[in-house]
Amino acid sequence: MALIVQKYGGTSVNGPERVKNVARRVVNTRRAGNEVVVIVSAPGDMTDDLIAMAHEISPNPPAREMDMLLATGEQTSIALLAMAIHELGEPVISLTGPQVGILTDNVHTKARILEVSCDRLHRELAEGKIVIVAGFQGMTCDNEITTLGRGGSDTTAVAVAAALKADVCQIYTDVDGVYTADPRVVPAARKLPVISYDEMLELASLGAQVLQPRSVEFGKLNHVVLEVRSSFNDNEGTLVKEVTEMEKKMVVSGVAGDRNVARIALHDVPDRPGIAKALFVALARESINVDMIVQSAMRDGINDIAFTVGRDDLRKAVEVTERVRAEIGASKVTYNDKVAKVSIVGAGMITNPGVAAEMFACLAEEGINIHMISTSEIKVSCIIDEEYLTRAMQSLHSRFGLEKE
Repeated sequence: MALIVQKYGGTSVNGPERVKNVARRVVNTRRAGNEVVVIVSAPGDMTDDLIAMAHEISPNPPAREMDMLLATGEQTSIALLAMAIHELGEPVISLTGPQVGILTDNVHTKARILEVSCDRLHRELAEGKIVIVAGFQGMTCDNEITTLGRGGSDTTAVAVAAALKADVCQIYTDVDGVYTADPRVVPAARKLPVISYDEMLELASLGAQVLQPRSVEFGKLNHVVLEVRSSFNDNEGTLVKEVTEMEKKMVVSGVAGDRNVARIALHDVPDRPGIAKALFVALARESINVDMIVQSAMRDGINDIAFTVGRDDLRKAVEVTERVRAEIGASKVTYNDKVAKVSIVGAGMITNPGVAAEMFACLAEEGINIHMISTSEIKVSCIIDEEYLTRAMQSLHSRFGLEKE
């Protein structure tokens, strides 16, 4: 008997018929002789609708109350799915994150899972029940409800799978695997049968919306094999796992694009120790995640610092940067939210020089200007004008031959 954790996204449970479809899948898995724990997201656009409703009430709602509100979306899904499974004649129970014992830190709306208690889960499984768990939510040590940020149900699923030492964690979504690029943007994109944790982590953090980055990190750290599948068909999915050197056949495995990017620049910064610390510590204290950072060459004792954040954090990040500007004596702060990030990812890049140069040449031939560059062993990212993102992704996908088997 295998222990399987399944996660179903919001599109999979958007409406009664889709909930019933998920229920049938879960029951079939159980009747095949497996123990099953299911993690569920809020249905459809419910989270977005709740956020919009909150902002109609208050332009700046308290983070704690946002968590109280947003946690209700997943609770709707788990109750409805439990009802559907009950109708199919299987014993089932739905549990919220706090009821399971998902302990998080106290950063409201962006909490991180610290621990998952398995006592309740083991007890319910021992009684022969299918267990349905609300994704995206947990509880602090002070019994405050928290949510995990966008895509947090993926993280819940992998954290639960790791805690239970599950045989596999299946992520069911509206796509049937991980593709070389977003098929909606690059029609020639093809599905990958296997991808490494490192490549998936880079793709996820660079805008590929199949998996949430934290969930992939959890999987890698805890050796949880992930399988990305569609809840609307029975096609083979993509396995995310540790990949050996022999399996790293492709130099570039995928192209990612991200529009959730804003660029902030701090101009005429005095060149002395502690300036970067002052800026980025201040941003960290506000739980603002900074991605790319570029510092220009010094001229006459001053330089510029540019960095990127998510657009949701732009307003707060500009406020913090303005405060630091006044403290350190920089001249001004500018920002641009009409940019995007295009990236190439591939474990094979480690042993193949010239990949970045090929990317830059491709963008230059398309007349696309590069504003910022960031690299790692297995990725190259460029900030470009948002209007050119689709063209950049399609050109890079073709340049590196990703449409070929």
